[in-house]
Parts: sequence; C-alpha cells; structure tokens
Amino acid sequence: MTKAEMLHMEVKMDLNTQVDKQIIQKAHEAVELASKSGKIKKGTNEVTKTIERGTAKLVLVAQDTNPKEIIMHIPALCEEKNIPFIPVPKRQELGEVAGLNIPTSAISITQEGEAKQTIKELLLKLKE
Repeated sequence: MTKAEMLHMEVKMDLNTQVDKQIIQKAHEAVELASKSGKIKKGTNEVTKTIERGTAKLVLVAQDTNPKEIIMHIPALCEEKNIPFIPVPKRQELGEVAGLNIPTSAISITQEGEAKQTIKELLLKLKE
C-alpha cells in the first residue's frame, strides 16, 4: 500500500470515539519511536500548524482536555487534509509517551523515523 493510498483511507472519528486499547497502545508506540528517531510536535497550536501545512503524518488528541473548545477544530482539520486522527483518553499519558514531564492535549508526528512501519500497521488496524 502506498503512502498516498494510506492517507486517503476513510476513517471517520471524532473526539468522542472510543478507540480499541490495542490501537491506542500502537499509537503511543508510534509517538515514542517518532520522538526518538523522527520529529513530533506537541501542543494544540503546534499540532494545528502541522495539520494546516500538511506535514502531519498522524495526530493524537487527548479526550480529557478541558475545555473541549481548545481541540474541537482538530478532527475537522484532519478530515479536510486527509490526515489520520486518533483520540486517546488521557493528556497525562500523551505527555508521557512524548517524553514530557507535563500533560499535553495534542501531538502530531511530522517525521516518522523508525515509527514508519508502526504507523502503517496502525492505519491498517483503523481501517478494519
């Protein structure tokens, strides 16, 4: 499957979608690998910029972000730009997998590094 085909996979998700634990673990693994060998952006503003510029390969957003208005625009932007989007339950976990000592509301992977294969597998699981 080519990169272009993977980007055009139709996977409808919003902030309230309950995602399987295996998919969340795979997404966390992808972020960990990308933070060590590729590039990630952390925080709502940085993630929004990567989506708008089309450089994001995968976007993760924490469902426990409060107020929700901070992140409500991200799923729509991802859908518009055909960027895979995965809601995860906790900000704290998202911060930890990114190597931060504080929680974060959103993360985007901009350069996959060693996470390339993990992201491919993740997108195939999402398609199922």
